[in-house]
Amino acid sequence: MTDLTTTAAAAPDREWSLDELAETYAYPAGLPDGSSWLRANMVSTLDGAAQHDGRSQPISCAADMRIFGTLRGLADVVIAGAETVRQEGYRPARAREAFAERRAAAGQGPAPAVAVVTGSLDLDFSLPLFTEPLVPTLVVTGAGAAADRIEAARRAGAEVLIAGDGARVDPARAVRELAARGLRRQLTEGGPRLLGQFVAAGVLDELCLTLSPMLTAGDAQRIAGGPGVAVPERFFLASLLEEAGFLFSRYRRTDS
Repeated sequence: MTDLTTTAAAAPDREWSLDELAETYAYPAGLPDGSSWLRANMVSTLDGAAQHDGRSQPISCAADMRIFGTLRGLADVVIAGAETVRQEGYRPARAREAFAERRAAAGQGPAPAVAVVTGSLDLDFSLPLFTEPLVPTLVVTGAGAAADRIEAARRAGAEVLIAGDGARVDPARAVRELAARGLRRQLTEGGPRLLGQFVAAGVLDELCLTLSPMLTAGDAQRIAGGPGVAVPERFFLASLLEEAGFLFSRYRRTDS
């Protein structure tokens, strides 16, 4: 993997260690009290597809999965929409020995929590994500969600977090509520609809985007969907890595 942002690049095809990736993707130090940092991790083909046959794995690669694991290893919480949880077969985040010392030094638990954003709570609460997590899974919903579904989530061991006055979740409030629980290093893995909501709410601080050297055509979603913003928001390139034709970019909001 080559770092295209430096002149002293690593030897071509050298596999970067998890420690090196952790340094590259480290969260900003010294976040102000009560604040958070929300980053997204997404993959896209050359022609803009975020999925193939409904899943992101077919357009990914081994290096992308190493970065995926690194980002999880650094986060306090992984945020995902209910549809992504269903389609991608989400399981609980696991403790990884390679990150144990780093997480302990940062005051983090052994693994990030998983927070599922859902207005309907149309989820299978018998799945391991809810019954076998290392740390309790969070279900983020609105105050108007069905009481029986909220109760089902709680019976399964999930912690229900209210982040909206109606049935829908307010994305900015979700970010604040998670931060209030000490989950300040936030990572969203989409899907496109949830990422679009974070973008529209103006709360996304960073985008980690893998550009896959593939073409799929078809009508797959982009990495972000939903209503557009009135004025496009500018991000700047913070780092860029390359391996086997895949580009691993990291963009930060200009005012972050």
